[in-house]
Amino acid sequence: MDTEKSPRIGVFICHCGRNIAGTVDIEKVVEEVSKIPGVVYVKDYVYMCSDVGQKLIADAIREQGLDAVVVAACTPSLHYETFARVVESAGLNRYKYELVSIREHCSWVHLNREEATWKAVRIIYGAVAKVSGNKAYDPIKASVVRRCLIIGGGIAGITAALDLANAGVEVVIVEKSPTIGGKMALLSETFPTLDCAQCILTPKMAEVARHPHIKIYTLAEVVDIEGYVGNFKVKILKHPRKVDPSLCRLCGFCERVCPVEVLNEFDRGLSTRKAVYIPFPQAIPASYVVDVENCTRCGRCVKVCPTNAINLDEREEVVEEDVGAVIIATGYELYPGEKLREYGYGLYKDVIDSLQFERMLSASGPTRGEIVRPSNGEPVKTIVFIQCAGSRDDNHLKYCSKICCMYTAKHAMLFKERVPDGEAYVFYIDIRAAGKGYEEFIKRVQEEFMVNYIRGRVSRVYQDVDGKLVVSGVDTLSGKKITVKADLVVLALGMVPVLDPKLASKLNTPLDEYGFVQEVHPKLRPVEVASSGIFVCGVAHSPKDISETVTQASATAAKVLELLGKEYIVREPLIAEVDEDRCNGCRICASICPYGAIEMVEGKARVNELLCEGCGVCEASCPVDAIRLRNYTENQLLNTVRAVLRGVV
Repeated sequence: MDTEKSPRIGVFICHCGRNIAGTVDIEKVVEEVSKIPGVVYVKDYVYMCSDVGQKLIADAIREQGLDAVVVAACTPSLHYETFARVVESAGLNRYKYELVSIREHCSWVHLNREEATWKAVRIIYGAVAKVSGNKAYDPIKASVVRRCLIIGGGIAGITAALDLANAGVEVVIVEKSPTIGGKMALLSETFPTLDCAQCILTPKMAEVARHPHIKIYTLAEVVDIEGYVGNFKVKILKHPRKVDPSLCRLCGFCERVCPVEVLNEFDRGLSTRKAVYIPFPQAIPASYVVDVENCTRCGRCVKVCPTNAINLDEREEVVEEDVGAVIIATGYELYPGEKLREYGYGLYKDVIDSLQFERMLSASGPTRGEIVRPSNGEPVKTIVFIQCAGSRDDNHLKYCSKICCMYTAKHAMLFKERVPDGEAYVFYIDIRAAGKGYEEFIKRVQEEFMVNYIRGRVSRVYQDVDGKLVVSGVDTLSGKKITVKADLVVLALGMVPVLDPKLASKLNTPLDEYGFVQEVHPKLRPVEVASSGIFVCGVAHSPKDISETVTQASATAAKVLELLGKEYIVREPLIAEVDEDRCNGCRICASICPYGAIEMVEGKARVNELLCEGCGVCEASCPVDAIRLRNYTENQLLNTVRAVLRGVV
């Protein structure tokens, strides 16, 4: 005879104002739910998530002796934790509670009041059946390594690093290029205030370099990561710099004697550099670096170096770091202009991209701020800017790159300031200027600087017999064909993410269809990813400007501080567990676990509680039914389905 005590279940139903009550007959739901065996208390309230509503739940648990609770309200992603804390405050284990949505799953998707009411009743039937089988568990606790890895050393990574380091958390920055700074280091001014980009960025770079809590790896990449939230082991591959930054004095002797010249990637190919070079004057580390791919190993640089800082025999090295959290801040590249053959990029030297134009505008750039034609060095008098070059195009990038409208307006303004008698044309689809002061900036460019905005796409760019570029398009407002002869054409190329899918896989980080990191929830958890302890900021997440990037970087730092500021990590205990008596050691579960949480010990599967995310893949694949998910057993799920379909528990 089964002597197990039947649970005393309380059900709490929220009106959510009229969000639920406007469609669902709450009074009828209360009446029907009260008939469910095991339900000893039912209460409804207009806003159950309010302070009054929460107090109703806590008081009922204590006064009615409830040992299981169902809350019927809105989405668990919004309020699961709200009611879990209430349940715990009343002395009930949080895993003896279920939250079901009768808003998103019922009232918001139905118009017929009677149908919505009965559906709400049945949803609650299922929840009562589920919670009846729930067991009480204690959270899993683990120690914390109070260090954070930041992948990417652009403005996003720099901002997050400084926020964390200033709060006392040790930071490890891994940057693939020879210097930190990212794409912002290439810029001349920033919109809408036209602040000097270097004046904003370089002090932060210097602060990162000298901060006692920050370690920087440049020319490096993350090649492997193991462990779990609070305790990650990271392998970092350091590519040889061939120059010791601690010995380099920036004397420049090595650069002078180097016989090799190649295109300078910092100037986007508009200038050349030697095979031993410094990326730009404010680079961090403040040191020369040897371009391994183009170095001929002639040894001249070694002979003239007064501090013996150059070692051409330096090899790759793998180092390991222990961290408790990871921030992905890998940034972006521009969409390859060569794919837009109709615009002549790569075919005509006077068709350039937006970052090349930024370098041309910079006082420290290849032209010292003079706007000239790359083909012959002559001054530019007529310039055409083509927006959405590759963006919002089914044949290239379907999404909007978000910042192009603003930086094109900035480019047009700076051109007109430097060439007052010049003509500037902007071909656009529509203007997207959503930001503080952005719309005003666009209007100023159009009205004060008299920039010609033409609504329409460019169909073709070609070179005339006189060497000038001919831009052919259509003005969609007037319906007329437009032809402009220009000295220079600037393409506002779209932004594409650069996070290696293989690294994303090692981080168990999902990517969206375009390669951007997929957040857990765009509004409620915008900087978190599905794997605990992994966060994202900047353009690795989605196209955004500097202001939004910095804001998001600080948000990730706040999340990491929340995580690492505790004595230990608390993990959900609703994970897989193995019945060793049933397990036959087939290893199927271990081979398909997406989190690497299952290992074989003495021929039996064993779950690492700190790695398991409770996804259920192992349970579904086990051929002998040896793995169960806590509080999601097969019997529970079947009972839930039966209750929903039959209307009984």
